[in-house]
Amino acid sequence: MAPSVAAWRSHNEENWIQFLDIAGLNINGAGQFDGQSSSWWKDCHSNCTPPTALFFQNCTGLRLRETKHINSVKNHISINACNDVVISNVHIIAPENIPNTYGFNISRSNNVLIQNSLIETGDECISLYNGSSNINIVGVTCGPSYGISIRSLGEDGGYNVIENINVSNCTLKGTQNGLRIKTTKGGHGYVRNVVYKKITLINTQLPIVIDQQYSTFANTKKIKEMGIKVMDVTYREIHGISTNESTVILNCSQTRCSNIVMEDVSIRTSSPKKQVKAFCQNVDGRAVSTVPIVSCLSKSN
Repeated sequence: MAPSVAAWRSHNEENWIQFLDIAGLNINGAGQFDGQSSSWWKDCHSNCTPPTALFFQNCTGLRLRETKHINSVKNHISINACNDVVISNVHIIAPENIPNTYGFNISRSNNVLIQNSLIETGDECISLYNGSSNINIVGVTCGPSYGISIRSLGEDGGYNVIENINVSNCTLKGTQNGLRIKTTKGGHGYVRNVVYKKITLINTQLPIVIDQQYSTFANTKKIKEMGIKVMDVTYREIHGISTNESTVILNCSQTRCSNIVMEDVSIRTSSPKKQVKAFCQNVDGRAVSTVPIVSCLSKSN
């Protein structure tokens, strides 16, 4: 159980519990990590540093199984610079109206498997940051939240890379975003080899999003010259219901998104009177048996 706000102010650390530089760490059992965030939310973000509840860095062979994580003030679980990680049968809970209560934040890590878990948070269930590679997300139920995101790439003009991401057999329920890739103007690097397969959507507001128009970078000349390259992204067997008419948004930069593939995608709205639609720019790829029609992708039989 986390300390009170008053007790934490005297420490002002970034993490509540952290494991650093450990090989073969196993955390297994029916235990619970309680961030006690209800006593923090009113004033902590302005008067103290909200901590990540559970932080792993430079750990190899990490195994986390059958644990419960509730009411973190910030991230519930962060994984940084780790290799060979298996997380299974984990349950994460936080109120949906509290911002920044992420489920998993993963960065600079390789060979990570998150499987058979339930994530109910106020922000993204799973966020993948720079340096994430060979990440498998299987059998995860997510929502309410902001979905599963590849995000914050290229901030401050940085070189960022994410590759070999597989998300399969997952359910997104009541999420604002579903499957999102978000990059910042002005950065450089790439996102490549991403596969979303067998995804069920239940009242998801924005099911499929690639957004490369976000900008926090002041140098407009570099914004024009640079950009994160998004390529080789496949959406296959994506089915379900959206609360919004705009169900597919592919808003790519001038560097263009390439080889974006949609196969057997069927998304309808929760209102029978509304027709689903897609928006896209600067995209190359193909679409097969896809609803809504994504006009910028060439049709293939």
